[in-house]
Amino acid sequence: MNAQFSRRDWLKTTALATTPLLLGPVTAFAKPATPGKTPPLSAADIAAIEAAMGKKGTYVEAQATHTTPLPRNDLKITIKGEPVPTALGFGGWVAIKHTLDGKSAMLMSDTVLLQEEVNPLISAAHANGLEVGALHNHFFYEEPRIFYMHIHGMGSPAELARKYAATLKNSKLLPANQPQSSSTTAAQPGNNTTPAAAQTGKELFDLAVLDQIVKYQGTVNGSTYKYTVGRADLQSVMMGTEMTAAIGLNSWAAFAGKQADAHIAGDIAMLEREVNPVIKALRANNLEVVAVHNHMLFDQPRMMFLHYYGRGPAAQLAQGFRAALNELGKKEGSPHMQH
Repeated sequence: MNAQFSRRDWLKTTALATTPLLLGPVTAFAKPATPGKTPPLSAADIAAIEAAMGKKGTYVEAQATHTTPLPRNDLKITIKGEPVPTALGFGGWVAIKHTLDGKSAMLMSDTVLLQEEVNPLISAAHANGLEVGALHNHFFYEEPRIFYMHIHGMGSPAELARKYAATLKNSKLLPANQPQSSSTTAAQPGNNTTPAAAQTGKELFDLAVLDQIVKYQGTVNGSTYKYTVGRADLQSVMMGTEMTAAIGLNSWAAFAGKQADAHIAGDIAMLEREVNPVIKALRANNLEVVAVHNHMLFDQPRMMFLHYYGRGPAAQLAQGFRAALNELGKKEGSPHMQH
């Protein structure tokens, strides 16, 4: 931890009032609550992160956030015995951005783990000065059983990347320890070898129909199609850092399979008062609620995350995701259960 930026400082900073916005939604990632407020990462910062991780990432300039994807290409996952692609929800990530005052930076990650990998990684994170914010499931019915752990830390961007790489050194999560995934393999649902498996999400789904239902444009990733939607209606601050879509504050839906017979898996980022309205909307659309939990610590306002799963025609599943999104961002006076 950065000695000049203590947890007491984080808690003081997170007392910032939530700021409503007049920003409209955008495709893939919503705009940050206060554009340009977070100091950008420098070219040297990004180079240091990518050198430590041994992999190029993506820098989202509008959110001043660098993200490295960490897919578990070494795992063959099935749901109810049916192979599903890694991109349905078995890809981890690590993101780094500066605090609002620029005096420090935050690392936030979501790691995809087998049961036996969880506690060794906890010990490695603590040994390298990082902290665990959450541990939970995202799925039912998957084999092998998968858990997701959120790790965070504060320090300089280069220092955080080095600490995180050292944490992953003896795990399958480090990019250097992952098998190389060819573009052909990445496009295959369940990584099987049938000719039809080479189809991408663009051929497997009617993207125009799904986009019309969800009211966003998604992204094709191999055989999947994914929507990622930020919370442009609020400002969330954790440990002095603005949490935006690129560092994990987002709702998402990933589709695998095909238009007539699809899997959907995803996550909804909610204020506490939105939790039960979202659950009601998902169940009304026959989507299964898999988990409700935190991803972050010391965040203001407090954010909760709900993971869901469904199977059926893709358009029908998309309607369920849209119904959940419709419950987000309503005013306090709307008919939600109040405490």
